Amino acid sequence: MTTTGSDSTYDPPADPAASAAAAAVEQPPPRTDRRVALVTGASSGIGAATARRFAAGGWHLLLSGRDRRRLEETASGTSAVLLPADLAAPDGAKMLAEAALREAGRIDLLVAGAGIGWAGPFLAMPHTDIDRVLFLDLNATIHLVREVLPAMVAAGSGRVVLVGSVAGAVGVREEAVYSAAKAGLAVFAEALRQELRDTGVGVTLVVPGPVETGFFARRGRPYHRSHPRPTSAGRVAAAVWDAVSESRDDTYIPSWLTLPARVRALTPGLYRKLLDRFG
Repeated sequence: MTTTGSDSTYDPPADPAASAAAAAVEQPPPRTDRRVALVTGASSGIGAATARRFAAGGWHLLLSGRDRRRLEETASGTSAVLLPADLAAPDGAKMLAEAALREAGRIDLLVAGAGIGWAGPFLAMPHTDIDRVLFLDLNATIHLVREVLPAMVAAGSGRVVLVGSVAGAVGVREEAVYSAAKAGLAVFAEALRQELRDTGVGVTLVVPGPVETGFFARRGRPYHRSHPRPTSAGRVAAAVWDAVSESRDDTYIPSWLTLPARVRALTPGLYRKLLDRFG
């Protein structure tokens, strides 16, 4: 029963007064002919793999994460701009969105991949960890989307990619709050998609199963299930690329993970029996 740190938190400017003075000087944002993607959680795992895939595809990358050194590793060999950000801090999402728009002038794609995990019995979960998981995995993402969307809607184009989890579709024992946060993200994606109809802005929900990253090590409990088998971060990144390229609303990695939700909808009794045995 342990917690893990986020891969996307903010390092505040060393000199806030100097930063405020610089921001007061109006300068036109730089222009780029390449499409611009803001990727959070880009320090490692899915975020880092996704950033590298889009850089290879010719996108201009704005990378956010807690660990600057690891962000530099992700950005190596690319022209990506590093924007360390603390999404858990007051106005963290606002500060990141403003920094991204100042840097590139626009955001064509937001890949919201930052998040944390917690494993253990719910009755043993400290209230502080409940709040932390819900805020970083759900609230902070919603706030960031709220900050980024106006520019996309004004431009009449763009896409928001939300990184969910199979835990949000089926509910995983001893990951109750994490499952709740990812389920909330899935419903948020559906509702937002309806609101953005005819604006030119799309919403993609990415639903991976277990992924071979440092996520499980950071939360303090390794992945121990025989099924589903962990997939690679690169495979998830490729799925994100395909989903954005084809303007898909949802993508599951692997694709058979759509089955549990279908079973739940059609035969909830059977679904719960299977979950009791395998969940």
